[in-house]
Amino acid sequence: MVKFGFGENWPLVIVVSVITYLGGCTNQPTNAQLEVWRKEAIARNAEIVADNAKNTEPSEWSLLIQGETATGESVELNWQQLQALATHHVKTPDPHDVVNPNQIVDFRGIKVSQLLEEFAITNNISEITFVSFNSYYVTVSLPDLFKYPMTLAIAKDGQPIPRHQGGPLYLVLPFTEYPELQQKYNEATWAYYVSHVVVGTEPVRLRVGKQQLDLAALDKLPQITLNEPVGYRFSWPSGEVKLHGVRLRDVLALAGENLPPNKEIMIRAKPPIYHDTANAVRLAVSEVLECDVILATRWGDNRQLIPAKMGGPVTLAFSSECPTTTKQTPWLTFVEELNTAP
Repeated sequence: MVKFGFGENWPLVIVVSVITYLGGCTNQPTNAQLEVWRKEAIARNAEIVADNAKNTEPSEWSLLIQGETATGESVELNWQQLQALATHHVKTPDPHDVVNPNQIVDFRGIKVSQLLEEFAITNNISEITFVSFNSYYVTVSLPDLFKYPMTLAIAKDGQPIPRHQGGPLYLVLPFTEYPELQQKYNEATWAYYVSHVVVGTEPVRLRVGKQQLDLAALDKLPQITLNEPVGYRFSWPSGEVKLHGVRLRDVLALAGENLPPNKEIMIRAKPPIYHDTANAVRLAVSEVLECDVILATRWGDNRQLIPAKMGGPVTLAFSSECPTTTKQTPWLTFVEELNTAP
């Protein structure tokens, strides 16, 4: 089953995506809930399309390879390096091209297997997760990445790929050469403007003010479990899910952060859209103090660590007892940083 999260790709493939996910689930959302999600997706897509014209130029784009890499360290490739590596061609229709869905397109880019072999391959890894600028993410099995030449494309028919068509870095699958791929991965896997490649799952490295906390530090704090439907969309089971983690207020206290009532907590996640202060999730200190806003690191009855294919290792969650305005805050995946703000 393809795992994916909320982002620009969702409105483009919502019907297929919902069917793909729900096929293996017993607790399915109602038609009314699906309609709400559809409208939210359309509204969000309109916002993103409006923003595309002012987003990062290709020359400023980079790709960050993180997670369980061979060295344990991240690797960042700038646009010039990506261009030099982009020598592979994939000729296949673009399933997101609603005008010419059957037209063969010549994509030029970097074979993901080549990228992993050169910079990141390690033992005991079974999955790779691609994270996009606007928080979408997909996960592909490592054996499939080496069996099929899936490619991070930078050009389409000899031209740079514009943002509204998935550029500047677009995950492309060779459907024409390997039609069997479509039985395992649908068009939802074609991720727009990829900014991160996560090998396996990263260790917890949570920046709180000037400190960095790991999983061992978080595990020393009082632990809390939420048991309720989650707000992470399609990467998670529907119905009630157990989330295990620590209260946001306890994490901030551990890092020595003061929490005066007139301040806000800014929460940033991996997708670059959240690096902009204007897009960071903000919570009033009063909200953090009055209800259980948690950073989850484990889930399920067996308290499994949250993997990258579910947005781990750290996610943001809200107790059902929080005020309605607080619960409407986005449930973030790939949480990386907390700060206090005026």
